[in-house]
Amino acid sequence: MHRVGEKYINAVYDVSGCTGVLVPAMAERHDLQILIDRLDGLFLSGSPSNIEPDHYDGEDSRRGTLHDSGRDNTTLPLIRAAIDAGIPVFAVCRGIQELNVALGGTLHQLVHEMPGKMDHRMNRRLPPSERFVPRHRIDLAPDGMLQRLADGADSVIVNSAHAQAIDQPADRLVVEAISEDGVIEAVSLKNSTTFTLGVQWHPEHPLAIEAPLSIAMFNAFGDACRKRARLRLPLAQPTRAA
Repeated sequence: MHRVGEKYINAVYDVSGCTGVLVPAMAERHDLQILIDRLDGLFLSGSPSNIEPDHYDGEDSRRGTLHDSGRDNTTLPLIRAAIDAGIPVFAVCRGIQELNVALGGTLHQLVHEMPGKMDHRMNRRLPPSERFVPRHRIDLAPDGMLQRLADGADSVIVNSAHAQAIDQPADRLVVEAISEDGVIEAVSLKNSTTFTLGVQWHPEHPLAIEAPLSIAMFNAFGDACRKRARLRLPLAQPTRAA
């Protein structure tokens, strides 16, 4: 199946004000230029799967690790093409990892096994309704994109549901937030002329979407998509970006 969780669609539709269109994980069968010519924005959702470590020269994954080579081989070149074309990019959870790897960065595969790190994984012993409650603080980079979206706050509390995270950030990325234990929680693109942001937590979840920062991020993404739509279709007056 090629599918995406409804929470992502709802956030993009209801808060960003955009129409979500699923890009199937068809890898090299896609014509990237056709996609780039038609997209007003690129939203990268989370997933139970992890990026194959050979994309960033990482060690072999542990037995039982979920992978999705079709998604890897679709998103990684699509991210690079979208950024080169100035298309807004908003990346969540697996998405921030894809953004980093696509631009040449590396990942930690098992953050909770690193000295001094918390267990950032989802607590599956909790009922589903409680798995995305706020869990830890992140500190926002001074004068960064994320801090501006957070109305100048120094820190916010976010949920956590990941085993992997950024190790070495790609040279083209700027670290926007770090967790209490030093895990990179958000990045943006250096000198970007449009919205390009990756976050490690889940701002789209129903327990998080009403937080001021979540609303601000999805609003900013939607505004950037509409700007892209006006530039792409100068004769159209879109109320929603596709």
